[in-house]
Amino acid sequence: MQDERRALSQVKKIPLLKELPRHELARLADEGKVSEHRRRRVVYMPGDPGASVFGIAVGRVKISRVTPDGKELTLAYRLQGEVFGENCLFVGEPREEMAETADHTTLIEFPRQLIEELLAAHAPLTLELTRALLERRRALERKIEDLIFKDVNSKLAELLLVLAKRYGVAEPRGTLISVKVTHQEMANLIGSTRETVSLALSQFKRQKLIHLEARRVIIADKDALEAIV
Repeated sequence: MQDERRALSQVKKIPLLKELPRHELARLADEGKVSEHRRRRVVYMPGDPGASVFGIAVGRVKISRVTPDGKELTLAYRLQGEVFGENCLFVGEPREEMAETADHTTLIEFPRQLIEELLAAHAPLTLELTRALLERRRALERKIEDLIFKDVNSKLAELLLVLAKRYGVAEPRGTLISVKVTHQEMANLIGSTRETVSLALSQFKRQKLIHLEARRVIIADKDALEAIV
C-alpha cells in the first residue's frame, strides 16, 4: 500500500497528467515503474526499443544526439514535471537520441501502450501533449537557426540568459545560476567545443559581464549579455 501511494504521488508531479480522472491516475501508478538514478546514468541509447514514455518526478534529463565518432549535440534538457521519450507514440521505431540523467533523478516509466490508450480516451490529454510537442518543435527550430546564424559569443550569452531565467537566484553580485553546468555541457548545448566556450567565458569575465565560481556562473550585467545576443 505504501509503494502504491508513493507511485501515485510521483505520477501527480507530472502536470501533463493532472487532469486525468483519479482512476486513470491510479492505473498509471499501478502500471508505471518508479526508479531512482544517479547523475549521468544513461536511460536509453539510440537503437533501444521505443517501448515506453518517461515522466520526471525529480531531477533533470539531457536529450542528445551522438555521432558515430563520439561528438555530442545536446538537443534539450527535460525538467521535473516533464515527459520525454514520447516520439515512440507516433513512430514506434527504435530510439534515435540518447537520454541521460543530469542530476539525481526519479523517473516514472509508463508502457507505451498504456499512454496510447489514454490519449485515445481523453481528448484533453491529447491536446496538452500536442501543445507540448509543438513548443518543443519551435524550440528545436530556434536552436537550428542559432547554430547556423549566430557566433559562439552570441549563442553562449543567450544560453546563460536562459539558464539564469530558469535557475537564477538573486545574490549581491547579480543572478546566480544555481545549477552546475560544465563547460563541456555548455559546448554541447550550443554546438561548439569546450575550449571555445572556456575562452568565451573568460572574455565575458574580463568584461565584467559574469563571475565564475566553482563551476557556477553569476550574471553580473544582464543588459550587456542581452546586447550580445
